[in-house]
Amino acid sequence: MAVTSNETGDTVTIHVTGRFDFAAHQDFLNAYKGHPKGEKKFVVDLAGTEYMDSSAMGMLLQLREHGRAGEVVELTNSSEGVREILRIANFDKLFKVA
Repeated sequence: MAVTSNETGDTVTIHVTGRFDFAAHQDFLNAYKGHPKGEKKFVVDLAGTEYMDSSAMGMLLQLREHGRAGEVVELTNSSEGVREILRIANFDKLFKVA
């Protein structure tokens, strides 16, 4: 599991590779908490994510609260399996899943 991030203008992209579970909690938190609440748009790139559990979904909900008001957090490049997990949890209604 690895969590990295990069910033381009007003957008922060967080990359999660491997298993997205509680072991990623501190690294995921560090990827966005350094940015003042409400100032950035966030994109989570799940291209390398093999699996995610309920703790990962909780982390995504926390991120959603940290982002810029009115901006929807984007979850991009997810595998079919991860997209299905997001769909079953109705996260496609809370996030932009691409």
